[in-house]
Amino acid sequence: MGRRTVEDLQKPLDVDDATWEEAVRYAAVIRPLAEAGRVGVAGVDRAAQELGVSSRKVYRLIRAFRTHSVTTSLLKGAPGPGKGTRLLPPKTEKIITDTIEGFYKTLERPTIKALQRHIRHDCLAAGLKPPSRKAISARVKALEFRAVVKARHGSDRARDLLTPSIGGIRTREPLQVVQIDHTKVDLQLTDEHLREVLGRPYLTLVFELHTRTVLGFYVSLDPPSATSVALAVAHAVLPKENWLAQRGLEIAWPMHGLMRFIHLDNAKEFHSRALSRGCQQHGIQLAYRAPGTPHHGGHIERMMGTLMQRIHELPGTTFSNIAERGDYDSEKKALLTLSEFDRLLALTVLGPYHNEVHSRLQKTPAAAWTEWLASGGTPAVPQDGEAFVLDFLPFEERMVRREGIRLFNIHYYDGALASLIGEGRRLRVKYDPRNLSAVFVEMPDSSYLRTPYADLCRPAISLWEQRQAVKRLNEEGRRTVDEHAIFAAVQAQREILAKAYQDSKAARRSATRLVHGQQGTAGNRSGTPPKPQLPSPDSAPDAEVPPLSDEDMEKMEFWS
Repeated sequence: MGRRTVEDLQKPLDVDDATWEEAVRYAAVIRPLAEAGRVGVAGVDRAAQELGVSSRKVYRLIRAFRTHSVTTSLLKGAPGPGKGTRLLPPKTEKIITDTIEGFYKTLERPTIKALQRHIRHDCLAAGLKPPSRKAISARVKALEFRAVVKARHGSDRARDLLTPSIGGIRTREPLQVVQIDHTKVDLQLTDEHLREVLGRPYLTLVFELHTRTVLGFYVSLDPPSATSVALAVAHAVLPKENWLAQRGLEIAWPMHGLMRFIHLDNAKEFHSRALSRGCQQHGIQLAYRAPGTPHHGGHIERMMGTLMQRIHELPGTTFSNIAERGDYDSEKKALLTLSEFDRLLALTVLGPYHNEVHSRLQKTPAAAWTEWLASGGTPAVPQDGEAFVLDFLPFEERMVRREGIRLFNIHYYDGALASLIGEGRRLRVKYDPRNLSAVFVEMPDSSYLRTPYADLCRPAISLWEQRQAVKRLNEEGRRTVDEHAIFAAVQAQREILAKAYQDSKAARRSATRLVHGQQGTAGNRSGTPPKPQLPSPDSAPDAEVPPLSDEDMEKMEFWS
């Protein structure tokens, strides 16, 4: 197969589903061997038998995977046509596909031999050469197993056969299974300037089942989305020294690393193509709860409950229900900002929670993780941390034109794009919705090029602001929306927010979302862009921030 460079690797989203499924099947066998260090002859022989290839080819696949430890490194080593192409004529492929759908995936559950007979008959009738049984079998193996079981047995039977019983899961080591879930936090937050109420934030949590540790989280005023999932996964997988330093926290958080399985519910944000392909690219398998089985998420829900109980001790809590809240005025007592809550949440995870004895472990979660490290356990991390984050972010496809790349009616340009002008090639453009001051263009060699605004004088804005501006311009009767009009409308929106800041909770919430959004992925890769100064000194006079009472100070000390 020869030694390959990163330029030779295909990108996950460029590969057709059948070829990708085959590469995923190869990765499930090759990845453990490549990560095991010394590979024995017996292990190679077993892998060769399972994959239906020679032992010599297994060795080549292992070498390829060790060079680039991602699923796409195995695409050229997989049997059959490469680069997503097929060797059979299109008409023959169509007969195979139609026969599999109409004959093979039925309740009668016909055999491969019967399927071959039907395909042979149809091909001969059409004057085509019948495909071999090996070719037919390869296409059947590339099918999604769940879809075949559902078609042959029905939805109920498929759920019974394929849904894991998470309640009885037994993990062998850390990072084997994690769970991800969201919750609306039982706490009212305030803005940074006036300490006026903003509302309740959302928490996305990543929980490691074997050691019962928190691998990572993401807090936002916005409802859960594919972006919040991507940022939570990145926080869980990558080392956290920089994250802690940015928040002024002098405390260790050693828990991180690539997980084997992510177990989650069926929320829309957990089904994005970027999440699915990003996980498969890095050897992470997704397992979804079956509908109507909330008990399968019991581990992380209990963890969420533990955190909420601690949050109920903070000023501004809404408690779990009206009965618990009684006559407590949550909004009047609120005093924590979004950034302060972010730090306090980290402190309660790393302090009280990680260092309290867990009833199931009979030790602290921190001790369980430390013992694993002491026994030789090593968290696997991506070779390129920045590229890992980008693998999970949303994207659009665009061509490079003379004026650069146009996305969301905004132009982006970098000199490195000049050679691609006029090629007619559509490139994948990744973006962070919190900060549109730069996008990330997936280049032909699979690298990412950070591409800023074509007009570097433009201020950083969020996708939320851009959409609000376009909506406003359309309501004003504008037939076309250009870049200048968008930024002018955004500036007008910010001025309105500043004027309404003191009187409107919605304005304060929008301003906080805006300011914190500028600390997004794009900003962190090129120096943080200028933050919008909301509220402005003229439109929102300085107000005395209410001091913390002795009671509040005691609660803060307890949390930290």
